[in-house]
Amino acid sequence: MPTAELTHADAVTRLGYALSDSTRTRVLLALRESPAYPSDLADALGVSRQVMSNQLACLRGCGLVTATPDGRRTWYRLADPRLATALNGLLDLTLAVDPTCCGDDCTCTR
Repeated sequence: MPTAELTHADAVTRLGYALSDSTRTRVLLALRESPAYPSDLADALGVSRQVMSNQLACLRGCGLVTATPDGRRTWYRLADPRLATALNGLLDLTLAVDPTCCGDDCTCTR
């Protein structure tokens, strides 16, 4: 069975999906600094190890991070160093944000 090619739109959609969750976003931002073990990421981000495991599995599935065995542990890093550059570019953007938008009563994402 032939595999479908990933289009540019598909790749950006995957990144958008990953960034739509604050924990996944924080993981990607942490990994742009250096590779890390899941337990260290969980501690640094204040989430359970199960939550971290689920988020890393999602990011792996999106092709954004890779896992490298290290003895009995596994460390994670960004799948491509250019992703760190892209994340830095997003952080450099200056956005005009309506402070009333995207709160609990927001209707712009529904």
